[in-house]
Amino acid sequence: MNDRPIGVFDSGIGGLTVLKEIFRDLPGENTVYLGDTARVPYGIRSAETVTRYSFENAGFLVAEGIKLLVVACNTASAVSLDAIKEKVSIPVIGVIDPGAKGAVMATRNKRVGVIGTEATVNSKAYSRIIKAMDNTIEVFSLPCPLFVPLAEEGLTDDEVATLVAGRYLGNLKDRGIDTLVLGCTHYPLLKGVISKVMGHGIVLIDSAIETVREIKKALREYGIEGNHPDEGTASPLRRFYVTDATDRFIKVGERFLGQKIEHIEKINVGGN
Repeated sequence: MNDRPIGVFDSGIGGLTVLKEIFRDLPGENTVYLGDTARVPYGIRSAETVTRYSFENAGFLVAEGIKLLVVACNTASAVSLDAIKEKVSIPVIGVIDPGAKGAVMATRNKRVGVIGTEATVNSKAYSRIIKAMDNTIEVFSLPCPLFVPLAEEGLTDDEVATLVAGRYLGNLKDRGIDTLVLGCTHYPLLKGVISKVMGHGIVLIDSAIETVREIKKALREYGIEGNHPDEGTASPLRRFYVTDATDRFIKVGERFLGQKIEHIEKINVGGN
């Protein structure tokens, strides 16, 4: 048993969808989450800047004594995951590889759609990884930037969300895809409206769920599994750090997690 925490970082709030799945599937694990809210969004930054931010976030969490690092940001995963793995001595898991693997396993007609931020789509990271696993798969990628503010404002199942989703996703429906990767950690909050617009028979790949499968596998392989709640242990410690706007993080974050956020602290990372 290893009671050191799992560390998770994101440029802001979206990574909480990954944390929520950790809470659900690994309820006995201690966790520490860092939201770099002072420097969000990462999608508009250069690759060099994103990598520097990622190093600073990873360094902070490693100093907190984590046993495994989750890069719960698609932009950081696309741009700097390999560099982070070289920089730290603990297991590191991003959100792109698990989502890509889930899509390869799910597709039946070899036609996969990927939606994400402009930075993630422009990186072609999902397409590259999917094709490396199966080069017969056709990948159709589409940026959906308005999905992020809709998720953060809680407008996930109303007429506005349906209108925006319909406008974005019409082209993907015409491509005949049978699998759609939600390539941004905000997008699981819009899963209902996305599914409604895409129609029956389209498999949605939630990279948060797929990522936690990889986390569980890594914990077993490295022998660093934590507490199990049925062992009579104390409640897990769940710490949160942000670099700005604590009140907004709590307000929006509690909607993402579906539970109260406690033990939160504002910090400086990299002199921000």
